[in-house]
Amino acid sequence: MIQIQDNDKKINQILLFLLVISATIRGLAAASIEFGNDEVYYWTYALYPDWSHFDHPPMVGWIIQLFSLNLLFDSEFFIRLASVVIMTANTYIMFRIGKEVKNAQAGLYSALLFTASIYAFVITGVFIMPDTPLMLFWLLAFWMAVKYFKEDTAVRQMHQPLHLILFGLFAGLAMLSKYSGIFLWVGMILYILIFNRKQLKSPYLYLSLFISAICCIPILYWNIQNDFISFNFHSNRVSLFGKPNLSYFGTELAGELLYNNPVNFVLAAIAVGAAFKRKLEMEEISLRLVLCTAIPLILTFLFFSLTRQTLPHWNAPAYSILILLSACWLCDKNPQSNGSFRLPKSIIAAVCVLISTVSIGIAEINTGFIPIDHHTEPEMLGRNDFTLDMYGWQQLETKFTTLRKQKIAEGVMKEEDGIVADEWFPLANLDYYVARPLGMKVMGIGYIEKLHKYLWINDERGGFKPDEDFWFLSDSRYFKNPNGLYPGGFLSIEPIDTITIERSGKPAKNFFIYTCKGLIYIQPTVSEIIEKKQTRIAMP
Repeated sequence: MIQIQDNDKKINQILLFLLVISATIRGLAAASIEFGNDEVYYWTYALYPDWSHFDHPPMVGWIIQLFSLNLLFDSEFFIRLASVVIMTANTYIMFRIGKEVKNAQAGLYSALLFTASIYAFVITGVFIMPDTPLMLFWLLAFWMAVKYFKEDTAVRQMHQPLHLILFGLFAGLAMLSKYSGIFLWVGMILYILIFNRKQLKSPYLYLSLFISAICCIPILYWNIQNDFISFNFHSNRVSLFGKPNLSYFGTELAGELLYNNPVNFVLAAIAVGAAFKRKLEMEEISLRLVLCTAIPLILTFLFFSLTRQTLPHWNAPAYSILILLSACWLCDKNPQSNGSFRLPKSIIAAVCVLISTVSIGIAEINTGFIPIDHHTEPEMLGRNDFTLDMYGWQQLETKFTTLRKQKIAEGVMKEEDGIVADEWFPLANLDYYVARPLGMKVMGIGYIEKLHKYLWINDERGGFKPDEDFWFLSDSRYFKNPNGLYPGGFLSIEPIDTITIERSGKPAKNFFIYTCKGLIYIQPTVSEIIEKKQTRIAMP
């Protein structure tokens, strides 16, 4: 056991050290790793801001604009800066909630376990995702809920309504970040219905709900303008009924175990079990709020995973507040004595898992030292190596620039010719890493459910014109031949070169370069699609 002096000054010193070290490591990672497919796509939310978007509400784009000064600074570090800063704030908030529900020891344990979460540290703390602002407002809203129900009679009239109103504000901002923020209200209502029904008479509850609804007006406004296309898209991603597929359920469960840190996952399971057996020493109101908020979200997506493919980070906010139970359980198992308390081995193990995972991940992305993929065919090189999604884009830009200059000089292509593809990735990757530095435009021709925001970006960039010429770049991770994608869409489609991306001096993946000349098929505009109420675009 590691021993630390149990006093507020010492705890604050440890917390400050944790915040500084965590922010430094995440900042360095944010600056040194190329964007993943999702991240670079959310860059387009800041490039073309709107009231909402096809996939998600607008908050992630707004925070990118805020921290990059509206993309004045548009490197990976500044676009991810919001995540580095917000995760640091979230860690402190977890400390404060842990202290609120038990004591400073629980607060420190909560902050450490939260930092050890792969989801919290990497997905919300390095990568720029809708989960970044979601977790900030999720934790703030939950904190306000705890404070609201814990207010004593002496200060109730002065402070209690304010905390409930702030809950409504933060819950609304959470929903403006990601639709799953609605589960904050699910937890609140469930708690009130089971444990505190007198709150149904409180006008402040309905004022709080109204404030949340006001926050969601941008989402509703955009969806009304666009025939509720976002809601329809997400309703197709989940299903109440369907053919059971246990492999989906197993994948979801395994993902939850890994994303939230296996040690954290096991601790949460033990702590929840102890809570149901009434063997967890924790303030009862807080315990009930944790369970009412976390359990519905976890069970909902586990249920969906029985028939549909789901993603394990969808319910990760629930696991984040289960950390509070784990921290309290660890406090019970490691009682303070003689002015000191002990940092449990399980917390040390959780942090070691995080350090190992992050170190191996960064090393694999940059060197490929783990032989994940064994394909040798040019069109399949690197297909199974998911780390290549975050590697080689800058290398591609350098090599493509040389090829492009050569083909323009030969009269094969023109300076104004853009890049075309059929799906939001690699459209966003090519947009940021290749087209942006070269001053080219990137356009999408394809199905709505594959183009996503690029259907709207097409309109922002002036739409398509007959006889236009385009480049088409397809990598061996997701190889597509444009002749198969666009039969009859262009007068001619020709392969002209292959660019090999190397990692550690070895070929890692290939980019196949085509010219698509003489556009015949014209992609419908957003207004045309909405007017005809199309769910799919008729491809050429």
